Amino acid sequence: MTLAADTFSYVADLVRQRSAIQLAPGKEYLVESRLLPIARQAGAGSVDEYVRELRRLPRPAEHERVVEALTTNETSWFRDVAPFTSLTGHIVPELLGNRPTSTLRVWSAACSTGQEPYSILMAVLESNPALQVQITATDLSEEVLSRARAGRYSQLEINRGLPASHLVRHFTRVGTEWEVSQRLRSMVTFSKHNLLNAPPLGGPFDVVFLRNVLIYFDLATKREVLRRARAVIRPGGYLLLGGAETTLGIDDTWERVAVGRSSVYRRTERRAA
Repeated sequence: MTLAADTFSYVADLVRQRSAIQLAPGKEYLVESRLLPIARQAGAGSVDEYVRELRRLPRPAEHERVVEALTTNETSWFRDVAPFTSLTGHIVPELLGNRPTSTLRVWSAACSTGQEPYSILMAVLESNPALQVQITATDLSEEVLSRARAGRYSQLEINRGLPASHLVRHFTRVGTEWEVSQRLRSMVTFSKHNLLNAPPLGGPFDVVFLRNVLIYFDLATKREVLRRARAVIRPGGYLLLGGAETTLGIDDTWERVAVGRSSVYRRTERRAA
């Protein structure tokens, strides 16, 4: 597959304007593979033809489809493991020890099809069955949010990291799919949200999961997203990032806390330099 340079440039600019995600040269194959099904649905013979028509006659709904197609990322249950062990082994015990509370409020940003918020719930409830948990889960794509709300997953999706014991306790077989229990679904509110906009309702939060998102942003956008996250985290609350992400050298209002071989970030009262 080959993509015209002006096609890639137009799509990259559109995605950057709408989501702040940077599509660097070398991502042409990604753009073409993600947009080809959309182009065919629109009756175009190629991505170049589809984008030429979009440039000639801009349509907001089609712009949104393009951005959603290129900002939907891979996900799995208990992805990378460490954030969930840090949550149950360090963060939750500390938060409960510092202030009497029966409710843990969590924001799962860029939640995709829901595996992350449901994994958070399963992890916390396995270790603290009596704890009330309220999760605000957000994503830029309405398509993946619809799937997350339904809480139904194929066997292939289930096989990506879900322990058999959790499957037995928290899922029901529905035809060829598996459905998350109503109890877990009732603890999550899914809503569409762009990280460039004001934070979602539901805070202040004790914990914010903002994993594998900052890597797609430039430095200025990283700082702005971290500033917005800090504004809705309780004093002493925690931020969890992806394994390749950090606040160091970006925003000094966070304290890095080593937990085992991984790190989490605690909100401090320091002001940004």
